[in-house]
Amino acid sequence: MSINPNLVEVASLLGEASRATILTSLMDGRFHTAGELAIMAAITPQTASFHLAKLVEGQLVKVEKHGRHRYYQLANREVASILESFLAISPPPEVRSLRQSNQLKMLQEARTCYDHLAGKLGVDLTESMLSAGFMIKEEREFVVTSKGEQFFTNIGIDLDELRKKRRSFSHACLDWSERHHHLAGALGQGLLTHFFDLGWIVRVPTIRALKVTEKGKVGFKQVFNIDID
Repeated sequence: MSINPNLVEVASLLGEASRATILTSLMDGRFHTAGELAIMAAITPQTASFHLAKLVEGQLVKVEKHGRHRYYQLANREVASILESFLAISPPPEVRSLRQSNQLKMLQEARTCYDHLAGKLGVDLTESMLSAGFMIKEEREFVVTSKGEQFFTNIGIDLDELRKKRRSFSHACLDWSERHHHLAGALGQGLLTHFFDLGWIVRVPTIRALKVTEKGKVGFKQVFNIDID
């Protein structure tokens, strides 16, 4: 008898296509109903509820009940990080339609990775801050420099408040589509929230992709020297 954690049980949860789609859909960090997730996974609500029950039982997903409705979210950031790692070593999907091709392109350009920015925009943003000397990379962490402390304060990011959160402050997360690290942790979450508040980015319905607004294109160019088509 093995005394190790049951890896086979977790693998079986990830090994079913609809459950895998539900999990990656939940990587936008938000709560979703079974009906919403059913649409994302192209399955019936009843089938989605069956898979969600399995995922909740396996502690990969958590559920909250409000009135007659149930809302589902990834269990924690650790689950999101593990899923992102699996995506980084997974083969690319077979594109079978123009719609699927367009959605994949949007995901690769900009998306949420649970609670921070990912995709080409996330990597470009991280590289921009490294090149400007606002951060330096040490192993799997990004360290904010004194120059960066002033920069983040100037653009409205409260680093002291972010450091109080009981989580990693600025770790490196491997981006599955770009194969480079992007900024995660409390600082990554703070920046993503800031960009939403500024109106620089908006969510794309039904997938976890993000769209940069016209205001955002100007802002990212002026503040981070990032050109967005």
